[in-house]
Amino acid sequence: MEYREVISAPIWLIAFVYFIFLSIVLSIWAALGDTPALVTFIVLTIALVVIYQKTKLVIEVDKEELRVGPARIEKKYIGHCLNLDAPSFKLVRGRNADPAAYLGIRFWLPTGITMEVKDSRDSTPYWLITSKRGHELTALLNK
Repeated sequence: MEYREVISAPIWLIAFVYFIFLSIVLSIWAALGDTPALVTFIVLTIALVVIYQKTKLVIEVDKEELRVGPARIEKKYIGHCLNLDAPSFKLVRGRNADPAAYLGIRFWLPTGITMEVKDSRDSTPYWLITSKRGHELTALLNK
């Protein structure tokens, strides 16, 4: 493994979702009583743990391929990679986006990279990948 990065939801986002869930539990408690509120609390707490685990984005690079979440691409099909700062990343992911591009992004992280795909059989022009260590990832992929 040459590179590995795991992007998880920040604590502030998890706390925000949990407070929303707790307001639902409070509403159920006020309307229906203790037992339904307790069941709802347990179900929503388990749901939050599952949501946290499912929203993780794992980026891995080894000798042969790049993996971003469930997507995989062989290194021989990777073209030029460019590190993007927050304003550039916002433009590429918004106004200047190509609908055919692969998006491996998480909204809570404002920086990332764009990676050109040079496979004539693939209609995907580029990948847009969220990354905290974009300089390191682009340096590795541009080799």
